[in-house]
Amino acid sequence: MARVAGVDLPRDKRGEVAITYIYGIGRPTARRILLRANVDPNKRVKAWTEDEVGRIRDIIERELKVEGDLRREVSMNVKRLMDIGRYRGIRHRRGLPVRGQRTHTNARTRKGPRRGVMVKKKPAAAAPAAPAAPAPKKAGA
Repeated sequence: MARVAGVDLPRDKRGEVAITYIYGIGRPTARRILLRANVDPNKRVKAWTEDEVGRIRDIIERELKVEGDLRREVSMNVKRLMDIGRYRGIRHRRGLPVRGQRTHTNARTRKGPRRGVMVKKKPAAAAPAAPAAPAPKKAGA
């Protein structure tokens, strides 16, 4: 199994698709990487030689920010927006859509499951209480 950037690539997929399993690499970038490494994009990962895997690994490590570094950078960007009080940061903090989508309806993915409106219960009718016994009289009164 080929391991690139800390990710085990699926053996039975085409190289172009398998590289996209790495966070931060999409189809166009994967195609570009394989072209520069002189690897056929249609070749399955299990058919790659150690030399090809090494070339791909070198290109990715040298030229791209992927996986942990990229995740860290993205989370720091979001945190910065929240810290300086930007509109986008406030939307992130509240868990609402960030890019202008409507929230009156839809937006369930960002907002989470529906919380129903709480209906106030009517106070239960109290059963008629038995007459209380008269209080004992104080001596000296």
